[in-house]
Amino acid sequence: MTRRQAVETLDRSLRDITGNDLPFGGKVIVFGGDFRQVLPVVPRGTRAQICDATLLRSYIWDDIKIIQLKQNMRAQNDVCFSQFLLRIGDGTEKTFPNDYVDMPNDIMLEYNDDQSIDTLIDRVLPNLAKNCTFVSYMRQRAILSTRNEYVDSINVMMIGKFPGEEKVYYSHDSVDDDSTNNYPLDFLNSITPNGLPPHELKIKKNCPVILLRNLDPHHGLCNGTRLIVKAFEDNAIDCEIVNGHHAGNLIFIPRIPLSPSEDISLPYKFKRKQFPIRLSFAMTINKAQGQTIPNIRIYLSEPVFCHGQLYVALSRGVSRSNTWMLAKPNKDLDPIGRRTIFFLFSEIFCRIEKTTIHFSSHVSH
Repeated sequence: MTRRQAVETLDRSLRDITGNDLPFGGKVIVFGGDFRQVLPVVPRGTRAQICDATLLRSYIWDDIKIIQLKQNMRAQNDVCFSQFLLRIGDGTEKTFPNDYVDMPNDIMLEYNDDQSIDTLIDRVLPNLAKNCTFVSYMRQRAILSTRNEYVDSINVMMIGKFPGEEKVYYSHDSVDDDSTNNYPLDFLNSITPNGLPPHELKIKKNCPVILLRNLDPHHGLCNGTRLIVKAFEDNAIDCEIVNGHHAGNLIFIPRIPLSPSEDISLPYKFKRKQFPIRLSFAMTINKAQGQTIPNIRIYLSEPVFCHGQLYVALSRGVSRSNTWMLAKPNKDLDPIGRRTIFFLFSEIFCRIEKTTIHFSSHVSH
């Protein structure tokens, strides 16, 4: 979700360019979004700072007319599941002490020990050796988790299980504009800031990856585009786009220089030259926003930790029968292992009180 400051900058720019003091210089601007989902990311931000970064807290909000889309098109064939998702998103599902919420019994896998993840993997990728060459099989499956460390661990496990010849690409890491410090190369290779590919990128033919940069939006190569590796050379990786309007198109991914977001508080300017992709057997919940994943598995080694994460994770699927969750239980608060923490900023919905126009459809965010 875009921070309000970016929208306000656009507003001021259009007013200045057009010489018109109406909002956005008198131009009609259409916003799309869902405040049930993850809010703008504010690194190390407090609850108040995160809420303040939303468009709801902008001076522009009073000039916005809300059109509310009500029907979940992604899960339209499972009415009970759609209603459950709305209760989770709206914060009306019954909660228990410490903000725990009951999950439907039929989507929960029993957590026995740390090896339970193997059961989750078998559920999401059954008969892997037989089906791994089919694009339709791979693009319909993924595991979601809360943090990069869990996602990376699952992806390492999965690429090891995945059949085929392995290709390893090593990055070239450097530090710009810092002549006073000599950072060891081993240290630079060992770090992977958010939004960057790993130093050691292992891939195999037919494995799923996700794009980390906007390379060519006009042709579908955007940050978050899911791809299947079809072939690899030393200086290029051949992939097939598997989601969106450009699904089925074959493209080439080059190795490019990458730097972490300016929000990352590194004491130096870090640069990594690597292919802008990561394995996507597993993804973070935040990265999965906007994706439709018919066979979704959710791994919560720890509970969700920000507004909208539980809703986003559950709503990527299309039905309850193809949605499974493995959550590490708190034995004191959840002895049966069927609950997880429900995290919601209720104050976010306080300003959505304007007159709304209701339509029978709902955009699949």
